[in-house]
Amino acid sequence: VQLQASGGGLVQAGDSLRLSCAASGRDFSTYIKSWFRQIPGKEREFVAAISWTGSSTWYLDSVKGRFTISRDNAKNTAYLQMNSLKSEDTAVYYCAVGPHGGLRVMDEYDYWGQGTQVTVSS
Repeated sequence: VQLQASGGGLVQAGDSLRLSCAASGRDFSTYIKSWFRQIPGKEREFVAAISWTGSSTWYLDSVKGRFTISRDNAKNTAYLQMNSLKSEDTAVYYCAVGPHGGLRVMDEYDYWGQGTQVTVSS
């Protein structure tokens, strides 16, 4: 089972990026899919999650209105569209699948991608 996160990069404040998280080895179409981010020296932080149907989404307050999570179950892939990026969005972004309990709690997840670096210069 592998989650492959991609799409990170170096951008300027106000720019956009689209992250992808492609799963292989297992069908995760009925699992909640999420994105977290982490800055060195800090705990991994919940960013967004999406229900398996896509009908429900959840966001960190500071990204609401700027980030959009989506998924394509046929491709076993989740996305995070990030617009109006700010310097404080700089972090390594991780995708995760299938929380046991609270979807905002990293310890509830069994499956993680390797992370993709997002750097926003001001």
